Amino acid sequence: MGFWSRLFGRGRSNELKPQRLDYLNEALALERQGDYEAALTSYRLALRDHPRDLRVLQNMAIAFTKTNRHDEAIRYYRRALEIDGTLAGAHYGLAFLLLRRGDREGAIRHLRAFLERPPKGPDASRWIEHAKASLAQLTSEESS
Repeated sequence: MGFWSRLFGRGRSNELKPQRLDYLNEALALERQGDYEAALTSYRLALRDHPRDLRVLQNMAIAFTKTNRHDEAIRYYRRALEIDGTLAGAHYGLAFLLLRRGDREGAIRHLRAFLERPPKGPDASRWIEHAKASLAQLTSEESS
C-alpha cells in the first residue's frame, strides 16, 4: 500500500495495526546479556500487558534478587504465589530470601511447600537436594 493510500485511509486497515513486542522474550535476552535493569523494564511492560503471567512475575523476582533488591523480589514471589500457591520456584526463591532476612519460620514453611510439590526435569534433583539439606539444617537448629 502506498503512502497516499495510508494517509487518506484507503486500503486494508489490518496493515495499520501496531505490532505488540514480545517483552518477555526481550527481557530474557537482556538477562542473558547481564543487563538486569533493562530486563526489569521489559518485564514491567510484559506485566502491564499480562498482569497475572506467572513467568513474568517469577522472572522479575529473580532479576530483583540478582540486583540485590530483595524486598521487591519477595513482593513479586508473593504475588505469584497469590495467583498459584503451588509454584515450586516461587516457594524456593522466597524461602532463601526470607532466610537471608532472618525469617526462619517463613523459610521453613516455603521449603516445605517446595518439597511437597518439587519440580521435575533434569536439573530438579540439584534444587531438591539443596532444599532438603537447608530444611534439615533449619529444623535441627530449631530443635536445639
